[in-house]
Amino acid sequence: MSLDLKSKLESLTEQTLKEIESAASSETLEQLRISVLGKKGSVSEILRGLGSASPQERPLIGAAANTAKEQIELALHARKAFFDHADIEKNLARERIDVTAPARKIYLGGLHPVTTTIRRIAAILGRIGFDIATGPEAETEFMNFEAVNVPKDHPARDMQDTFFLGPGVVLRTHTSPVQMRAMRARLGRGPVRILCPGAVYRVDSDATHSPMFHQIEGLWIDRGVKMSDLKGVLQYLARELFGSSTRIRLRPSYFPFVEPGAEVDVSCFKCGGKDSDRHSDARCPVCKGTGWLEILGSGMVHPRLFEMAGFKAGEATGFAFGMGVERIAMVLHDISDLRVFFEGDARFLRQF
Repeated sequence: MSLDLKSKLESLTEQTLKEIESAASSETLEQLRISVLGKKGSVSEILRGLGSASPQERPLIGAAANTAKEQIELALHARKAFFDHADIEKNLARERIDVTAPARKIYLGGLHPVTTTIRRIAAILGRIGFDIATGPEAETEFMNFEAVNVPKDHPARDMQDTFFLGPGVVLRTHTSPVQMRAMRARLGRGPVRILCPGAVYRVDSDATHSPMFHQIEGLWIDRGVKMSDLKGVLQYLARELFGSSTRIRLRPSYFPFVEPGAEVDVSCFKCGGKDSDRHSDARCPVCKGTGWLEILGSGMVHPRLFEMAGFKAGEATGFAFGMGVERIAMVLHDISDLRVFFEGDARFLRQF
C-alpha cells in the first residue's frame, strides 16, 4: 500500500510539473494550483488512503507528500514570476512616458499680505529688543476697557461699536489688554518691551474699515523712558518700513491710555512730501497732495495704567504705540479698499 500511494504521488508530481510548464496564463496556473494542492485537490485525494497504511508506511508516505508539495509550489512560484515579469514588460511597452512633455505646473501658496506686514514690523522692532506677546481675543469687559482707562461712559463701549459675547465679555476692540496683562505679569521683574499683534473686532464696515482687522501695538516700560525715546523708535520704524529718507511728525492727540498722546504721520514715500504745493489736478495719489500719511497713534503710558497694573507711583515710565496692520499694508502696496484683504480672491492674493 505504501508503494502504491508513493507511486501515485510521484506520478502526480511529474504530471503537474509538465502542466505548470505548459500553462498559458496566470489564471490557468491558479486553477491548476487549486486542483492539485487545494483542500479537495489531487494530493488530498491520494492522502485519504493514508488511514489504511501501516504505521511503518505512514512516515514514508508523509515525507513523499511533503516533497511533492514543495516541488509543485516551487514550480508554481517560478511560473507565476515569469507571467508577472511578462505583464510588466507588456505594460512598459504599452504605457510609454513621453519624457519630453512639460511637467504639470505646481501652484504654491503664499503668505497673506497682512501676515507679511506683521512679520516685517515684528522683525524691524525685534532688532531693538521687542518681543512678541499675545492674549485672548474673547476678553473681559474690565480688561478691554477699564484696565486701560476707558471709562464706562465712553462711546466705544456702546453696543453699536463693540461685539458683546455676554455679560462682561467682549471680542477685544484693541490689543491693549495684552499690554496690561504683560505689565501685571512683569511687575517688579524688570523692563517690559513687547509687541502685541493680533485680530481685533469692531462694529464697522466700509472701504476703509472692517468688523475684523489686525492691530500691532508696542509697549516699552522701564525707568526713565522719555517721549524722545518714543520718537526715536518710531523714526527708526518709519525709515525701515518706508525708506531711509522718511520723516515723521507727531501731532498732539487724545487717547485714553496715554498722556500725552500723539498721532504720528510719515512723509509720503511716493512724492517725498513735496507734493503739497502742487495744483490739485496733479496731486500725489498716495498722500492726496498733503505730503504726509497718518499711520499710528502713540504716547506716554497714562499713570492710571501703572496704577491698574500695580506699579507704585513714579516707579517706572513708558510709552505705547499702536497701528492698524491693514492700514500699513494698504500704504505699502498702494491698495485703496481694505475689504479685498478678507475676500479670499486668489487673483488679488497671487500678487503677493
